[in-house]
Amino acid sequence: MNSTSTEYAFDLIVIGSGPGGEGAAMQAVKQGRRVAVVERFSQIGGGCTHWGTIPSKSLRFSIFQMTEANANPLFREAGVHLNLSFAELRKRAESVISHQVEMRNGFYVRNNVPVLHGSGRLIDEHTVELEDPSGKVKRLTTAGIIIAAGSRPYRSPDVDFSHPRIFDSDTILTLEQTPRSITVYGAGVVGCEYASMFRNLGCKVDLVNSRDRLLDFLDDEITDALSYHLRDRGMIIRHREEYSCVEGTKNGVILQLKSGKKIHSDCLLWASGRTGNSDRLGLENVGLVPNQRGQLDVNEDFQTKIPSIYAVGDIIGFPALASAAYVQGRYAALHVLTGQCDRSLVREIPTGIYTSPEISSVGKTERQLTEAHIPYEVGHAQFKHLARAQITGRNVGMLKLLFHRETLEILGVHCFGDNAAEIVHIGQAIMSQPGQANSLLYFINTTFNYPTMAEAYRVAAFNGYNRVR
Repeated sequence: MNSTSTEYAFDLIVIGSGPGGEGAAMQAVKQGRRVAVVERFSQIGGGCTHWGTIPSKSLRFSIFQMTEANANPLFREAGVHLNLSFAELRKRAESVISHQVEMRNGFYVRNNVPVLHGSGRLIDEHTVELEDPSGKVKRLTTAGIIIAAGSRPYRSPDVDFSHPRIFDSDTILTLEQTPRSITVYGAGVVGCEYASMFRNLGCKVDLVNSRDRLLDFLDDEITDALSYHLRDRGMIIRHREEYSCVEGTKNGVILQLKSGKKIHSDCLLWASGRTGNSDRLGLENVGLVPNQRGQLDVNEDFQTKIPSIYAVGDIIGFPALASAAYVQGRYAALHVLTGQCDRSLVREIPTGIYTSPEISSVGKTERQLTEAHIPYEVGHAQFKHLARAQITGRNVGMLKLLFHRETLEILGVHCFGDNAAEIVHIGQAIMSQPGQANSLLYFINTTFNYPTMAEAYRVAAFNGYNRVR
């Protein structure tokens, strides 16, 4: 490292330009403060844009388009059948990524926020040292630091990731040909999403889960429905299983489980959690120690034990969602600059999980309400009973409302099925209303366009209301 350095002063320094870093930087500059973003990679956007959310969701949509076309009777009768390779389906993501990078670059340019490319490390609680790609060193001093360095796939040290048939969620995007079979080890959000995609491509899929059920942070009824539909489509789900070793061969991969089972497949996707990108940040210089997965502990204001240093996004762990990271960044920026922030900004953040079918939820689950001894009731709307779902042929799924039996306050909204991540926001908007405005009666007394999927709210509201009146 070059021993000479130039010093620059800012009100706030943000490490990382993913959703958390962008949210923090934009919030700070709107407060009239001087802010700089440190980004290790040559392009902005972080893992969300380049290896995670954007490429995987673009791939998912391309797979959806191909399978929809092949299932359409009009195309079948015309002799049309698409059989695109994994690599061909992935190409759409490249244009989306470039558009995202260009758009986000524009945010920083228009707001006069410098993006400083290079490796940043903490020197003390108010100083970041930046080494740019040419080796030049800059010292950045600041009142506050927000770490939004993101995460990467966790790699078990006894698994050979150099083998051409063993992948993690970053390297799976380099797959050239669609495999006949794949084993997905790890049934978290990433594992379930990719397992769904490969099954939609016609692959034989084994989904290995070390826990008792899929996505156990969600409502039990929703995860039961997901398990049923994945199995109904031919996926093998193996619960309460842990690996003993992974053997890559010339023609495939053998996953040996502690239970004695051996699973042979063309390739293996290792999706066993993620590791925070905390190892090259100089945390030892300020006394911050990440946990075994590289994540940092923070308080409810996203402050580490060092008052001037905050952390947001994947590097603090759950919920590890791009949407959550963005608002966490905004919250942290306001708190570091003003000493306070409205907690409603980070309250009731919805989940969006892009399995097939899709899942989204906001608020409490039945398990949480039962454990808290809150008297609640349930309202259901099955998609198969909605005219819009019957018209489109996408009739798998349901909307579920949880509400207080006495006050009719909406306590939770859970959706499973096509466009669930969009549908949930109607319920989220009502849940955020103060006092009696948050009520099941809103859905009963509001006219919804017909036929629409939004009509599910009226159906579910009447279904629940009939249980208490």
